Amino acid sequence: MTQLKGIAASQGISFAKAYIFVEPDLTVVEKKISDTEAEVARFDAAVEVSKKELGIIKDKALANLGADKAAIFEAHLLILDDPEFMGTVRTDIEAKEINAEYALKETSSMFVQMFESMDNEYMKERAADIRDVSKRVIAHLLNVDLPNPSLIDEEVIVIAEDLTPSDTAQLNKNFVKGFATNIGGRTSHSAIMARSLEIPAVVGTSDITEKVKNGDILIIDGLDGVIEINPTEEIINSYKEKAAKFEEQKAEWAKLLTEKTVSKDGHEVILAANIGTPADLEGVKNNGGEAVGLYRTEFLYMGRDSLPTEEEQFEAYKAVLEGMGDKPVVVRTLDIGGDKELPYLDLPKEMNPFLGFRAIRLCLDEKDLFRTQLRALLRASVFGKLCVMFPMIATVQEFRQAKALFLEEKAKLVAEGVAVSEEIELGIMVEIPSTAVIADLFAKEVDFFSIGTNDLIQYTMAADRMSEKVSYLYQPYNPAILRLINNVIKASHKEGKWTGMCGEMGGDPLAIPLLLGMGLDEFSMSATSILQARSQIKNLEVPMMQELVEKALESSTTEEVLALLEEYIK
Repeated sequence: MTQLKGIAASQGISFAKAYIFVEPDLTVVEKKISDTEAEVARFDAAVEVSKKELGIIKDKALANLGADKAAIFEAHLLILDDPEFMGTVRTDIEAKEINAEYALKETSSMFVQMFESMDNEYMKERAADIRDVSKRVIAHLLNVDLPNPSLIDEEVIVIAEDLTPSDTAQLNKNFVKGFATNIGGRTSHSAIMARSLEIPAVVGTSDITEKVKNGDILIIDGLDGVIEINPTEEIINSYKEKAAKFEEQKAEWAKLLTEKTVSKDGHEVILAANIGTPADLEGVKNNGGEAVGLYRTEFLYMGRDSLPTEEEQFEAYKAVLEGMGDKPVVVRTLDIGGDKELPYLDLPKEMNPFLGFRAIRLCLDEKDLFRTQLRALLRASVFGKLCVMFPMIATVQEFRQAKALFLEEKAKLVAEGVAVSEEIELGIMVEIPSTAVIADLFAKEVDFFSIGTNDLIQYTMAADRMSEKVSYLYQPYNPAILRLINNVIKASHKEGKWTGMCGEMGGDPLAIPLLLGMGLDEFSMSATSILQARSQIKNLEVPMMQELVEKALESSTTEEVLALLEEYIK
């Protein structure tokens, strides 16, 4: 019997035999080609077959996982249509007179290295997408079959070096009871999809593929990030008890579906969900969401070859607002550019795109694009309770400019006789340290704040959490981060405004006591975390949490804060 530890990526406990997900040998060697025209044609044929496969996988993802997950495969299809990427392969075949698979491998490696060197989460995901797509085309060029997870027809726990987005999208949760990988983290595609499928996952084990063989009996514990290999009867029984308790716990959480979120001493807060498309509303309702705290509108712009029209956007916003009824919907205006490229927008290449021409900076420059989105939002506002949030705001002037454009479009619509709500709230996403520092000045002008902790932490600590060398500096519980968050909340309350949080920290059970003590008004998270958070808050008392906050803010290190929290939890 052996125990391995990794990162708990998706909650739950499962028992099943191991299914080793083995990648075929895709070793490529360079060969000289005399008929380059025929070789380009062979490459194009492999690309076309890959496109058909990805179309099928995308449809499966849409049916099983929702539109935002299916958008990953739209991105894969775009890679196969990308003139720069595909054009480089074809040029190399012709100019260097080399075989297609070698030309693709060399081009893919170059692009992957380029994206990974940009050192931010989004680009690392793009690098993984390029690897995934290239592997598929190379397999066809080599006449090798890729493993097909959709053919699994018995209960198993999948073990792999890693699972690509296309692998994960094909998993059938009726048979795949969980998975464990050597690499990956909580924010990787595979982890996010596991949570959508609601199957346990443990990632980042380093060497599980070396320790497990086909047919081994496994227990996967997605609660604590543990895998037991060929466990004893005693260990199996202890995990059966743990699994039964977790199921009982979920049943208890389910009883809170229609309840408000109120602390033990009567303090009420709002638990909201982060969504990417109208299709995600079902999950919000099924998990008792009291609002949409973040609607990421960029999915409307991705996976297509032109900007969405005003009418297309209007229909999407209307669907979400109508679907939520009288519950608030916070819509983030377009957060794209720099690190998130759209093939139909000619955006500048930047050395550090995460700090570059993106989000509100792009929208204030491309005003026609921004005005179209604002008009669609204004027209949809009469169908629900709309809150509009501008991302990446660094200065008060930026907010004023965005608000002025919003008011201009509102005046035009009213003049045209179009109905517009008079109760739209305008707020900003707090993800830049400068904004958090002068939150008192912003609070006099905005209707609300929503704190985006993922970026706020990275920018404050000057550390990309996806960079291994500096990942130790990605510290949500560093006193500097806690002081910034506390400053924003206090500044909003002083002006009678409210503050939400839509970053990963908002749904973290460890952070919730601190955030409640600071007075956070709205916690926005993945829909599947809402009932657990509601249950936790029901057992907390605000005055006690306020004492905890005071001690945390006076701490010197992350370790001191975590020790405080662990002591409290005990």
